[in-house]
Amino acid sequence: ARGATNIHTHGWHVSPMDPMDNVHRHIEPGETWTYEYDLRRLKLGSLGWYHPHVHGLVAEQLWSGLAGALDVNDPNRSLASYETHVMVLKDIELSNGEPAGYSATSDFMMGKEGNTVIVNGSVNPVLTLRPGQVQRWRIVNASTARFYKLSLDGHPLHVVGVDGGLLDKPYAQSTMLLAPGERVDLLVKASSSEGVYELLSLPYSRIGMMMGGSGLNPQQVTLLTLDVAGSPVDDALPEHVRLRARRLTPDLSTLPRRSFTLRMQMGRGTINGYDYDSRPYTITSTLPAWGPSYEIWTIQNPSGMDHPWHQHVNSAQVLAIQGGDAAYRAFHTTVPGWKDTVIVPRG
Repeated sequence: ARGATNIHTHGWHVSPMDPMDNVHRHIEPGETWTYEYDLRRLKLGSLGWYHPHVHGLVAEQLWSGLAGALDVNDPNRSLASYETHVMVLKDIELSNGEPAGYSATSDFMMGKEGNTVIVNGSVNPVLTLRPGQVQRWRIVNASTARFYKLSLDGHPLHVVGVDGGLLDKPYAQSTMLLAPGERVDLLVKASSSEGVYELLSLPYSRIGMMMGGSGLNPQQVTLLTLDVAGSPVDDALPEHVRLRARRLTPDLSTLPRRSFTLRMQMGRGTINGYDYDSRPYTITSTLPAWGPSYEIWTIQNPSGMDHPWHQHVNSAQVLAIQGGDAAYRAFHTTVPGWKDTVIVPRG
């Protein structure tokens, strides 16, 4: 039914076989369902989010605004003193006061992008920092299709966490690219002098010429305004965040390997030629009794559009990326971060 919905957690350790995260559950209009989660396996310091996952209605319901952040706290003291803001990035287009219809073939094939970008429901909100103050920004891309290439006027972005939790230390980046579903944990140290600065989403083309254009809405967008004012302070950035965060160093030659190819065929998305409606592509992995096991997955995207690849429950470290944004590639293939959503560049 078109009015059916449900709740799906993205980034939490909740099995899709669990009744609480069963994407096939349809809660009909007027029906009540109570969600209860076992949180013992959650990664401390991680940032997840939730949205509906009714097959065939996911994009439309997310586009209309059904999403929110899931902030998992952490006893880590290195970040406890900083003023913290959770920011949910979303784009929308309104028609007669309602979200514009999500029905055109191109909406599903190319992804729908709106003419207005909001942060926690507000257009270009103002955030105040004192000169020299450090704030922590935990950011979710909750858009259905829009990529955000974050950049802050006159300030580096100090990355301290990604989808699966905190990193070992801050990493200074001039830009940070987020596909739908990706999250990032940032520290921002305000300029020592008063002024007004903009958090921007820089132009980024997720669609190449072979798809009929240079990308949907690749213009620069102001997300929020940073007002640096008041009595100065001199907050220090932490030297370390999560000391035990490490990149894995297994013998790659001994690990099982799998390959996945993403395609759009007859208006439908497939993995290795299998369509979710007709016959989902299925693999089985063996978990040994003595602990975790690892596999090497290669995801190929021969299409003309960047695709975010998302896996539930089991996060990954990125070994290599071919093509795409150079800063994104360099960052995620070197930091000790765990990802559940990764951009697979077009081609």
